[in-house]
Amino acid sequence: MKILPINLDDLMSARTVESVRLEFKKTASDPTLEQIIHTVCAFANDFHNLNGGYIVLGVEEENGLPILPPVGLEPKNLDRIQKRIRGNCKRIEPEYLPIISPERKGQPQGIAPTWHCVGAIPCGCPISKYTKIFGESTYYVRLGSETVVAQDDSLTQLMQMTAKVPFDDRRNLTASLDALSPALVRHFLSEIKSDLVAPNVDIPAIELYRKLRLVFKVNGHEVPKNVALLFFSDQPEDFFPGTRIEVVQFADEAGGDLIEEKIFRGPVQTQLSQVLDYLNAFNTTLIKKVPHQAKAQKMVAFPYEAMEETIVNAVYHRSYEGNPEPIKVYLYPDRMAIINYPGPVSGIKIVDFNMGYSLPEVPYRNRRIGEFLKALKLAEGRGTGVPKIHRKMKENGSPAPRFEFDEASRTYFKVVLPAHPQYIVIHALRESAHLWAVGERQRAISNLESAIKGVPQSGALLAQLIEYKGYLGNLSAVEHLLTTVETDSTITDRHLPLMAIAKLFIDHNRIKKASEILAHVPPLTRDEDLMALSVFKKRLESNNQ
Repeated sequence: MKILPINLDDLMSARTVESVRLEFKKTASDPTLEQIIHTVCAFANDFHNLNGGYIVLGVEEENGLPILPPVGLEPKNLDRIQKRIRGNCKRIEPEYLPIISPERKGQPQGIAPTWHCVGAIPCGCPISKYTKIFGESTYYVRLGSETVVAQDDSLTQLMQMTAKVPFDDRRNLTASLDALSPALVRHFLSEIKSDLVAPNVDIPAIELYRKLRLVFKVNGHEVPKNVALLFFSDQPEDFFPGTRIEVVQFADEAGGDLIEEKIFRGPVQTQLSQVLDYLNAFNTTLIKKVPHQAKAQKMVAFPYEAMEETIVNAVYHRSYEGNPEPIKVYLYPDRMAIINYPGPVSGIKIVDFNMGYSLPEVPYRNRRIGEFLKALKLAEGRGTGVPKIHRKMKENGSPAPRFEFDEASRTYFKVVLPAHPQYIVIHALRESAHLWAVGERQRAISNLESAIKGVPQSGALLAQLIEYKGYLGNLSAVEHLLTTVETDSTITDRHLPLMAIAKLFIDHNRIKKASEILAHVPPLTRDEDLMALSVFKKRLESNNQ
């Protein structure tokens, strides 16, 4: 029976497990066995709080990457290899046994992944089978994709970690196993294509809990761990106040007028799925025809991948310990802000979130939450989230994301995703048209002026503002806007505000001024623009006669 709680193909391709948590060995020879035991120690010590790792036997590697298809191991040798690994693991102090899962990959090949959970830190073993340094065990840690002896600062930090178990991996003495839903556990295993719920396999719920390390034995009975309650109880907020996501939509950039508020509860993976679907429903798709190109540009208000990465990271890296504040998503006409509490762990600086920088190798706050999110393909490898957010925003033509937290006290962490400029324009034009139609004309003008501050180069916004101010008879303001249009070369669709001003002057019988303005209209390509210009010229001719 295969007992890995993860899909083997995903494991070997590092799709759901970071490469730093993987090691590949072609054989299980004596020299290799020594390396395996040292790596078992390193994964058990979990120096960077990544939740252990995997060693895959029967797979050759090059530069840390597997060479596929695997060379495999002789199936008849699998039992002997398992016994040798378990026997040599008795040299680890305190004794630690990994989970070994023989797997079939092709015929007659077999491979043997070993799953190394976090052990009783610190785990140590001799540097070789026959020697010890000064009669003591040697401690190993993972630095990147390498197993090294812990010494100097790394040894000091490892010793300091001895008494600290991350909150998500702690036992919860206030809850019973009845709080867990077997259906949610089986659904999760089905989602990640685990053989633990394969057809014709019937494993009792308690055994599934044990294989997923969701429970802990206390005084002869088992209790759930915190991560089990977060993912596999119907209402995690009963145990961890604030475990929810609140989405609030505002009508203006200042956040004054509330349009809608929606709260998402339930298992954290369900919250994520529902909130992303909800936000994507607001995600207007924008199409722009590019001159001299057959294919139009397609963009969205907020790239889905950037939203997903940001909100998943908020769930992954927030604290669930004594923190009643929910994750908050604020939607404004010009941006989306995602806030979680508290701020990043010590060692991370605000500059680390800039494009081209990388986050330092510091221990994560929640190793088990990350494990399950990665298995569900919601989270990616270590340090890939922030670069992906930058990349997806740039590909969409959106302004760069902004990251914010108070470095001194680290009480919060905020990510701001600016809306695509074209979305801001469309939203402002639509909202102002509605306000104008219901008689709130000054609010319509104020809404346009506010949007222009965010997208000052938009000719469409300027044209609409000119039309509204001209209708109210504010010609001095219109002439001031004309100066802006004539002197600012960055304004897009400059013909729109020029034609709007020309129309206004024609309406006020200032024919000469209107003619001068129309003479500065740049060459037009769209039929509707050419038609509008033709109408203006005919009106000029008619007035001149």
